[in-house]
Amino acid sequence: MINSLIFMNGYGIFVWSSFIITFLVCAIVYYKTSKTLKKYEKEFAKEIEKLSAEQRKIALEKSKVASKVFSSYNKIV
Repeated sequence: MINSLIFMNGYGIFVWSSFIITFLVCAIVYYKTSKTLKKYEKEFAKEIEKLSAEQRKIALEKSKVASKVFSSYNKIV
């Protein structure tokens, strides 16, 4: 039973290798996207820190994304 699932009448090598390649490509894309997002969050947080206290308060109140990025950046640092 398990052998027929693995070998699939001789096509198993193609099926399982395509699953492995697809999984690896998805993992690589996820890793690169996550790394790029962290980089942009750090750059954005540095730009927010350069603003005056009043400008920062206004920017963080207007944007939910900005407040989340800034709060998560402060937790990391």
